[in-house]
Amino acid sequence: MPKRSLPSGLVRSRSFSLHPTDGQAEKFEQFAGVARLVYNLALEQRTNFWRQYLRSTGTHISYVTQDKEVTQLRAEIDWVAAVPTDVTSAALRDLHLAFAAFMSGKKGYPAFRSKEKTVSFRVRGRETPIRALNAKWSEIRLPKIGWVKFRCTRMIEVAKSVTVSRSGDQWRLCIACETASKPSAPKAAIGIDRGVANTLALSTGELAQLPGEIPRLVERRKRAQKALSRKVRRSKRYARQRERVRALAGRIAAVRNDWLHRQTRKISTSFNHVALEALRVTAMTASAKGTVEQPGRNVAQKRGLNRAILEQAWGIFARQLEYKVEERGGLLVYVNPAYTSQTCSACGVVDARSRESQAVFRCVACGHGEHADVGAAKEILRRSTACLDVEGARRRPAEASTKGVAA
Repeated sequence: MPKRSLPSGLVRSRSFSLHPTDGQAEKFEQFAGVARLVYNLALEQRTNFWRQYLRSTGTHISYVTQDKEVTQLRAEIDWVAAVPTDVTSAALRDLHLAFAAFMSGKKGYPAFRSKEKTVSFRVRGRETPIRALNAKWSEIRLPKIGWVKFRCTRMIEVAKSVTVSRSGDQWRLCIACETASKPSAPKAAIGIDRGVANTLALSTGELAQLPGEIPRLVERRKRAQKALSRKVRRSKRYARQRERVRALAGRIAAVRNDWLHRQTRKISTSFNHVALEALRVTAMTASAKGTVEQPGRNVAQKRGLNRAILEQAWGIFARQLEYKVEERGGLLVYVNPAYTSQTCSACGVVDARSRESQAVFRCVACGHGEHADVGAAKEILRRSTACLDVEGARRRPAEASTKGVAA
């Protein structure tokens, strides 16, 4: 990815904690329910139309057609008309984009939205004025709801769209707004190794782990999930226990996300060249169960490793770092992850015997010793600089390889 300056008017999302009254929370549920209904009805209509007519006629249902039909639906059903038109139009736009991604091969066929998983709605930013109450609190006026308090400690740029969603037992406000270019980071480079024992290992020698609160919350969630499994489905006790599980899951996500944002901000403001391994997390966390004919081995151990990898949120870290580095005109390079932890950062020799343990690396060729994860981060940085030319642009679009490294 060549280095480039950030264009003005780039749209970024800002997330805040929303604090509605009980009446406003009921409105949120209603708006989200109508948005989900419109999305699912439109998806069913497109699916049925495709099965019956598209193959033979070549015509299809468009966003405009369905939006007109929703307008007719609003005239016939009062509780649909009680929801702002922005909410239903946004649901149809989401479906339109989902089908566009499916037709281009980027995503699978759109799925129906579940009441258990999807509780959100979106309105246009121009319909939602914001006013500050004090240094910590602000209010936003949502259509047909009124002024709602939210926790805000930073400047909000011009809002393009506003999304209200529920995460666990908490309501969140996500504002998509235009941001100006940020000051460039210092001209410095860093390599980062992502792991399980150490979430992050930097080529500067620093090690970072997820907050200690997360393992405790994970254990509480496990106990809550076991208690949920003993409840009768669709009972009131089941519903209450399910909310407890959701609340714990939301808390875990919030703590992890806050920590990741702090780490990525620190890195993006300190380095203009960042190197990561091109990890295929989906493939790495695939099940080892196998088939009836060819059953897998060490399934339980692989399941535990998969869970540990996913809890580190490697993908979220990379995504956050990518846009933050880009905002400051920096460069993020992905390199081939093969043998980074077995390569000596001093002499370049690759040998599995050099990795004495999870943390200890001592080169069998030159005797160089250091923390294994830090050494891997240094090798990641070396590979990233090797795949760049003197002007700072990639020599080739492919990832860096380990060819040429001494064996």
